[in-house]
Amino acid sequence: MDKKQRKKGDLFKKLITPYRMVIINEETFEERLQYRISKLTIILGSLFTLISLAALFFSSIAYTPLKEFIPGYDSSELRKKAIQNLFVTDSLIALYNQNLQYLNAVKAVLNEEILFENPELSEQNLQRENQEAPTFISSVPEDSLLRAFVSEQDKYNPDLGESNTAIETLLLPPALGPISEAFNPDEYHFAVDIVLKKNAPIKAISDGRVVFAEWTAQTGYVIILKHSKGILSVYKHNSSLSKKQGDLVQGGEVIALAGNTGEFTTGFHLHFELWIEGYPMDPQSFFNFSEE
Repeated sequence: MDKKQRKKGDLFKKLITPYRMVIINEETFEERLQYRISKLTIILGSLFTLISLAALFFSSIAYTPLKEFIPGYDSSELRKKAIQNLFVTDSLIALYNQNLQYLNAVKAVLNEEILFENPELSEQNLQRENQEAPTFISSVPEDSLLRAFVSEQDKYNPDLGESNTAIETLLLPPALGPISEAFNPDEYHFAVDIVLKKNAPIKAISDGRVVFAEWTAQTGYVIILKHSKGILSVYKHNSSLSKKQGDLVQGGEVIALAGNTGEFTTGFHLHFELWIEGYPMDPQSFFNFSEE
């Protein structure tokens, strides 16, 4: 034990033993500077110098633009653009999903198809929607007189003028005539067929925008309008269309002429559908199609 302690003591003494470092002129041997130093001082000074250099190097890399010169490290501008592109991509995906859902709904309307996971639940939903749906036109004499007045003013393009405010709260019938086939969801007939004369005017039920106006092999010329409160109105088997996709229309404005087009036609008539929030509604619950 004494030998080990002596060795440790000797080593410590060697570390703290002072040395004199003298700087002299090589030619004149004149003494310029002298320092009192030990081995321990040299070791500690070297460690402090290395730590300081490492901290300085790390700071210069981490907190200055020098880090952008490191291979594989993205610049701050590139990262900012990547974040912006991420937000834009998320927005585009959300918009794409909304448009896809809307297009699927329009496609289902065109094909007269409704896909439900639970048939019993879907039937209950249809009944509840029919019960809870607001009646836009009541069968009071005043409403019938109002419709007759508007029809007589101009059968094709009525100028709503000052009466526009009163009509905005109503739904106008697309045409008047006898019903040849009523609304029957059990047989997938989500519409009413109104018997009309050839080229009888077909009118928009309310203000809206044309979202579809094309020829189809099965139902001839078809036009679909999108209205407020999630309402879609569909008009099929027309002889011609007076509006195109994207047009804005007013309630009561002529959008087509009655026809007998398409493979599924049974004569000159209007196949009229009314959809609210993706559910088909019985148009006779909202309109009085009688000519009286």
